[in-house]
Amino acid sequence: GAFAGYWNVTLIPEGARHIRVAHRSRNHLALMGGDGRYVLNGNWAVSPPGTYEAAGTRVVYTREAGPEEMLSAAGPTSQDLLLQILLQEPNPGIEFEFWLPRERYSPFQAQAQALGWSLRQQQPGAVDRQPSELPAAPATSVPRIPTPAPDPCAPCPDTRGRAHRLVHYCGSDFVFRARVLSRRHQAQETRYEVQVQLIYKNRSPLRALEYVWALGRCPCPRLDLHREYLLAAQRLISPDGTQDRLLLPHTGYARAWSPAEDSRVRLAARHC
Repeated sequence: GAFAGYWNVTLIPEGARHIRVAHRSRNHLALMGGDGRYVLNGNWAVSPPGTYEAAGTRVVYTREAGPEEMLSAAGPTSQDLLLQILLQEPNPGIEFEFWLPRERYSPFQAQAQALGWSLRQQQPGAVDRQPSELPAAPATSVPRIPTPAPDPCAPCPDTRGRAHRLVHYCGSDFVFRARVLSRRHQAQETRYEVQVQLIYKNRSPLRALEYVWALGRCPCPRLDLHREYLLAAQRLISPDGTQDRLLLPHTGYARAWSPAEDSRVRLAARHC
């Protein structure tokens, strides 16, 4: 319950074909375009089943009473799409698959590994159709608390880039500049106390001093004490109302503040 909200599942890159996503739970699939705008089930509103236009293709969205939910699209996609899950209960897993042209597969694999997206390849012997394409094959993504890395903490993935900034700016509840005052590990979480200095985006008021939570004892991105950052956070409220937190998603947006990054964030705001 404490971690209800939107969680990233995978990036569906430009050029993807034969897209299929399915799961069985009370959670809901969400789809965001490359401009940061939701196509399906965004902003805490559940969309009706039907056919939706996204990234130059038609996305068929079905929801059964099972409960079972599915997305499918023939493709090819004309831009990146971000697949998310809106959690309302523990996630039993999500199955997704899509096909990529051979020349696009290696760049996507490198990007997926850098951003920490879920990716599992088929064995070569299982590929018996469309020889000109390689699959970003069926995989299961379970957005839940990751197993903490052993000390010393492993290096975090490189998450620089305009697309990463735009996705997290548009998909977050809060974007603000803050100075890190303290850091404390609690169970399998890390709690930062921060001093809010400038607010770029907020869906509810922020206090001068806030706690920002991150998953794991070695969270990514990591925040250093006494440094100033630009942070994109989600607000998570437990169903019983006993917990109200600001969460910094795994491999989310946390950049050291600078005048240049300030300008980039203000530019990203125009595209949401």
